[in-house]
Amino acid sequence: MPTVKPGVVSVVLVNFRGTDDTLEAITRLGELDWPSDRLEIVVVENGSGDDSAERIAAAAPHVTLLVSTENNGFAGGCNQGVAASSGEYIALLNNDAKPDPRWIAAAVARFEESEKVGAVASRVLDWDGELVDYIGSAMTWYGMGYKPYTAEPVPSTPDHTRDVLFGTGSAMFVRRSVFEELGGFDERYFMFFEDVDLGWRLNLAGYRFVYEPESLAFHKHHASMSKFGSHKETYLLERNALFTLYKNAGKAALDDLLPAAMGLSIRRGVTRGELDSTSFDLRKGGSDEPTMEFPTQTVAAVYAIDQFVAELPGLTVSRDEIQRTRVVSERAIWSLFGQFDAPIIHEPDYLAGYDALSIAFDVASPKLTTKVVVVTGDPIGAKIAGPAIRAWNMAAALSRVGDVVLVSLSGVDGAPDAPFRLQHVASGNDRDFSKLEAWADVIVFQGSAMSVFESLRRSQKVIVVDIYDPMHLEQLEQGRELGSATWHANVEGATEVLNEQLARGDFFMAASERQKHFYLGQLAALGRITPTTYDGDPDFDGFLSVVPFGIPAEEPVHERDVLKGVRPGFGRDDKVLLWSGGLYNWFDPATLIRAVATVDARRGGVRLFFQGTKHPHPDVPEMRVVSESRALAAELGVADTAVFFNDSWVDYADRQNYLLEADAGVSTHFSHVETTFSFRTRILDYLWAGLPMVVTDGDHFADLIRAEGLGIVVPAEDPDALADALETVLFDGAFAAAARENIARVRERYRWDVVLKPLVDFVADPHHAADWTGDPRASRPRSTTRRRSGLAHNVRQTLFHLRHGGVKVALRKVRSRLGLGS
Repeated sequence: MPTVKPGVVSVVLVNFRGTDDTLEAITRLGELDWPSDRLEIVVVENGSGDDSAERIAAAAPHVTLLVSTENNGFAGGCNQGVAASSGEYIALLNNDAKPDPRWIAAAVARFEESEKVGAVASRVLDWDGELVDYIGSAMTWYGMGYKPYTAEPVPSTPDHTRDVLFGTGSAMFVRRSVFEELGGFDERYFMFFEDVDLGWRLNLAGYRFVYEPESLAFHKHHASMSKFGSHKETYLLERNALFTLYKNAGKAALDDLLPAAMGLSIRRGVTRGELDSTSFDLRKGGSDEPTMEFPTQTVAAVYAIDQFVAELPGLTVSRDEIQRTRVVSERAIWSLFGQFDAPIIHEPDYLAGYDALSIAFDVASPKLTTKVVVVTGDPIGAKIAGPAIRAWNMAAALSRVGDVVLVSLSGVDGAPDAPFRLQHVASGNDRDFSKLEAWADVIVFQGSAMSVFESLRRSQKVIVVDIYDPMHLEQLEQGRELGSATWHANVEGATEVLNEQLARGDFFMAASERQKHFYLGQLAALGRITPTTYDGDPDFDGFLSVVPFGIPAEEPVHERDVLKGVRPGFGRDDKVLLWSGGLYNWFDPATLIRAVATVDARRGGVRLFFQGTKHPHPDVPEMRVVSESRALAAELGVADTAVFFNDSWVDYADRQNYLLEADAGVSTHFSHVETTFSFRTRILDYLWAGLPMVVTDGDHFADLIRAEGLGIVVPAEDPDALADALETVLFDGAFAAAARENIARVRERYRWDVVLKPLVDFVADPHHAADWTGDPRASRPRSTTRRRSGLAHNVRQTLFHLRHGGVKVALRKVRSRLGLGS
């Protein structure tokens, strides 16, 4: 493949028995207002079987000429030409078209505005510039793309730049990197709708297809198809429309549209053949002969559907990949469809069938998307912690199958662009949240959202509960230092919050098999593991799925130096251990600090960096363990020489720079129940960056690291074993290399698109749990609706809500319990 040349435009022409047209197009390309050194012309001679190749070679020796012995169609010919070209931008021009002098310049100017512009559609008129060929695109619900106003006089109103679903293959541009990412045209199409399919896929992938009227071309229109029978054109149009619809429509829309589209294809065939489809009715008599003549237009529709069926295995592979990688919701795509309710044929019998199908399958308002609200308690911005990272990636994945709003209860400030909406709803502001609840089909939440929004507690929408963080177990450690009353209040409050969620949810997500087993026990105690929920789902995967934390699809890229040779105390050749994430009381940094002091004394040049000490959530205080760790490092004489603490929190978009300068990742904790059921999200960053790890035994990742050879697992609170492990990982090159090789294999299991598949699949077909009664209050087991009472309990609950929801939430809860209303 040729080396890509920045700024160069490669124009691809496909010739099939149209040499005179092709030579004129080449001549016109030489008259463009575009530098000749930034123009490449590639002609694909597509098996014409005549002297076309010789004539083109003689008349235009400056072009790149590719000669095929067979006709590969427009799609195959274009792909062949693009593969042989070298320009940053691909320009596709029909051989029977002529460009305006500014055809290229206007298109390239549009590309240069944004990397998200993946393609540019030219304005195309007829040869004399009097009638419309293409000034925008539209798409029918049954898969046939069309060009509004074709063959009509050019409108007198000014044209304007806008996003479209697709451009016309007669004159359009595609960014090479995007064309290659999409795999080019689908050669199964041969011709017709391959440009529609490419545009649809391009939009689904998150790129823009921009119509630029200043990029002008003129076209003779379908000169090549006049050599063949019209029934062959019908066959290709009918077949390719089904290809396009099946590959690109979202699941909910496809379920509505595909049966109706296939029925309508047959109806068009019967109508075009002027047949009476009741003639085989036994009551009508008629011929009993085993054969009869049928119009080719009718057979074309039947053959088209049969070939669609024949191609389904390959089309299904394509569909799975397209839908897996899409980043744009169905509703956003359909906003580009234009007038999708367009019958095309206007015969009365056909229209009667069209209306019948439209009503029966509700194609006038197909289920374009599921409306989803994702809720996190954490702030979303430049600095972002685990819960918000997880919620962000859930919203991004769900935006491929739904219209998504990501809600933070703590604020959104400085967040990057996203394929979903962001909204801040303050904790307890049920007036604003109730509007989102009314809008949504599905609500996905983590943390304490259900306890602070009455509209969520009473909601009859499908509820997905993210319980990857066992908050009640966490509170056993986190609340230990707060005094007996508050400690008990926090654990009791967290348990009640989780019980309420477990009693109501329709679908649950745990982070590991360990967590799943734990939560199955809690669900059983609440009365939700029953024959009703078991029937048809014996492993409960459809009720409680394992959805771990994930890592990005993109590989981390080191963009700037942050530690080695930059931060005081870090040399270029030092060995860096990274503690990614925050410091909490259930971790054991003390043993790690002692071990690092030992290894640094043995070897020298060992540096431990604690990446986060101040949580981005303003209501999460600095924990006691932070000050104790600083004091210990100072006591051992390694503060700011071998052990370093970041005073704040590393920006999310900057974390890869720290990870890629580290030589190993570490995570040490105490041995207790929180550890047993935890899922240390920092380990995912180590996997993402390919860092060998040293971790304490006892949690999910310790089992994984030991089994897969990703690093070393050590006993809890054993500084000698930890020091030996750190020394091995940092200084044994062969061991580290083997660990990195294993990490490269294992981490593919943890890509966000892989781990979130159970959630995406559920939201693509959302439904209430099997034991749903229709009343959210009635669905709660008796044990969770029984109100505990007494002064001590009320005080504990007030303290819990004050700590986790703020003053307004606490006051509202008090008023509710006293029967004072809101």
